[in-house]
Amino acid sequence: MVTAGQEGFSIVLLGAGSLVRRWEPTQFFSLKAKGVHVMTPQDVLALCRERGVRAVDLRFMDFPGLWQHFTIPIQKLEEDVFEDGLGFDGSSIRGWQAINESDMLLVPQAETAFVDPFTEIATVCMICNIQDPITREDYTRDPRNVARKAVNYLKSTGIADTCYIGPEAEFFVFDDIRYDQAPQHSYFFIDSNEAQWNRGTDMKRAGDGPNLGYKLRHKEGYFPVPPADQLMNLRNEMMMTMIECGLDVEAQHHEVATAGQSEIDLKFCDLVQMADNMCLYKYIIKNVAWKHNKSVTFMPKPLYGDNGSGMHTHISLWKGDQPLFAGGGYAGLSDEAIYAIGGILAHAPSILAFTNPTTNSYKRLVPGYEAPVNLAYSQRNRSAACRIPMYSPSPKAKRIEFRCPDPSSNPYLAFSALMMAVIDGIQNKIHPGEPLDKDIYDLEPEELAKVPSTPGSLGDALAALSKDHEFLLRGDVFTQDVINTWITYKQKNEVEALALRPHPYEFCLYYDM
Repeated sequence: MVTAGQEGFSIVLLGAGSLVRRWEPTQFFSLKAKGVHVMTPQDVLALCRERGVRAVDLRFMDFPGLWQHFTIPIQKLEEDVFEDGLGFDGSSIRGWQAINESDMLLVPQAETAFVDPFTEIATVCMICNIQDPITREDYTRDPRNVARKAVNYLKSTGIADTCYIGPEAEFFVFDDIRYDQAPQHSYFFIDSNEAQWNRGTDMKRAGDGPNLGYKLRHKEGYFPVPPADQLMNLRNEMMMTMIECGLDVEAQHHEVATAGQSEIDLKFCDLVQMADNMCLYKYIIKNVAWKHNKSVTFMPKPLYGDNGSGMHTHISLWKGDQPLFAGGGYAGLSDEAIYAIGGILAHAPSILAFTNPTTNSYKRLVPGYEAPVNLAYSQRNRSAACRIPMYSPSPKAKRIEFRCPDPSSNPYLAFSALMMAVIDGIQNKIHPGEPLDKDIYDLEPEELAKVPSTPGSLGDALAALSKDHEFLLRGDVFTQDVINTWITYKQKNEVEALALRPHPYEFCLYYDM
């Protein structure tokens, strides 16, 4: 909500988004100088009265990375709730408390308030912090708490006071999705009206009217106009809904893969706020699609033989109004930026346990599908894990793009791990070596063998995290308990669980042996 008067601007940050996100954030600082008003509990209560709000939805993120919630009637939202919090059962949340210490507090954060665009009754939503009801300490396994501690640690180092994050999350929009896993069967079935495999489908027989063609070929979805792009109107609705909820959208477009792969980009902002924004981002995309009888997945690799969905993540550090990554070195980078790249590449195998946290993530991280598996850096070069964008000569636009992450990650943990690697690189002056300004996919085998690569599986990434996590423990950002719990949870519930189950393709390979 923005109000303008003769005395200048008054900005209210309403929603998990912000009005001031740019890679050249001169606007941010000028607006801040004129005064930025962050939503207070009193503002939230006033908003509820003005909008006739009847319910309050309280949200938080579980350990693996799904938004959770419960709802209270507006009559129960009093000012002391913002201080005292509300109780809930922490033992029922994945990766959290044991049943004998299940009582937890959920404390709403007024600055995250937004009006839900999907509920039938007027509902205000707020993101919450999690606390222990006895000690009133912030819960160490609360992903948002990890992100908040990461930002505080950055400030404590004196290196910078702001870490800007700009993720590019991709997703698929399907018209039909069915899947099941049981002792005697396992399958998935995907369909999309725009997919290449429907070029010959008799749509009339299926009851969907005539087949009008314009099916997107594999790897050719970036980005033809409608009617080949059948999702423009849907993405526009997603985009406008995001804007109405306070998110600052840069662009929307179809992505490379057939079958509805899409991307909507948000303008960057500080780390915690961007993690909040990504929660709202996913919520809006899924619910707009659901409203139109479509289904969205942020699963990294739902389709064989086509591009997967990544979340290329841009990062830069600022101190006051000064960008720290601009300088006179390679690609216009500062020494700090070069060392930051060194930290990312040095710790990439363990970082990927958070930025690429599913077994499916590693079906995307394979050569030949645009997903970078080569731990090198280069300007303009999308075959390297770290790319330095060269769109603008402005120092304020200088940043690093880490291309490995995918949107199945918990954004609070993923962004925090990435930033901690950056800090370690700067503190210890980790030099990444020479850039690799070549198409890495076309390198001769002998030359390619010299380039380190990403882990080949989630198990390998977890093993790397087990060996290399000291840099994450600094400032008590990731506690040893968080690291151990993450590894144990992922190993037991995902890596080992998948390894025990026959794969459908194994029947194609081995049934007649």
